[in-house]
Amino acid sequence: MNEAINFINDVIVNVCQVLAMIVILMGISKALLVYAKDIMFAKKSYSAFQETRMEIGHSFSLGLAFLIGASILKTIIAPTWDDIGKLAAIIAIRTALNFFLTKDVENIFDNEKNGSIRDDKE
Repeated sequence: MNEAINFINDVIVNVCQVLAMIVILMGISKALLVYAKDIMFAKKSYSAFQETRMEIGHSFSLGLAFLIGASILKTIIAPTWDDIGKLAAIIAIRTALNFFLTKDVENIFDNEKNGSIRDDKE
């Protein structure tokens, strides 16, 4: 029974990690496509850059959420104090990264909404 639970846990952890990789890779691909489209159709470079940052920021944030979940599941079965300490450090770092990514994306979104984006090519 214990082996089955460990196996299921390992499978779920691996699925979370693969999903994180897929989400981040798709976000990078989409951001590059958005940037290329914006540059080709004469959108201002600063606007294109900001839109690209928003796309990639969303995917990084979601990818980090999957990785945090995977880290928690890794230590859920018979953790040692060392495992718990490492998990706390990993979660703290990833949560801080996610917080600042989300804050940056919200700032970009607010600037776009308020029309306060400046363009370098004007």
